[in-house]
Amino acid sequence: MPLEFDLIAPATRLESNGNGSAVEIRASATRTFYCVMLITDQIEQESVDVSIWGSADGENWGTQPFLRLPQRFYRGETRAILDLGLSPEVNFIRASWELNRWGRVAPVPMFVLGLRLSEIPAMPTRPNPVTVSASGR
Repeated sequence: MPLEFDLIAPATRLESNGNGSAVEIRASATRTFYCVMLITDQIEQESVDVSIWGSADGENWGTQPFLRLPQRFYRGETRAILDLGLSPEVNFIRASWELNRWGRVAPVPMFVLGLRLSEIPAMPTRPNPVTVSASGR
């Protein structure tokens, strides 16, 4: 049975930078996930940056995320593929978000969103290139 889980629960109200809970992915057969972020509410003049981080032990998250979703300003859906096939050391993943507000009306940023991951078949690997000469040898 393919894994399905939320890194950010649907309709979560975000008003400050933060991190989601760690989710164990050891049971994943493919280590490849279809990510869908759905923003259902926001205020003007703000942005959200969501990224997905990996960890071997659920404590140390490294210095770079495995996936950065495109920066968003408005309601809507964003889709991406997270492929951890070449990172067998990753046993846990979590979402992280950064909010930015430059408007004058509300003092803090506010987004209502969710981030769902669904396991999909592994991405195909590239075959090794074959060298062909003009002489046919």
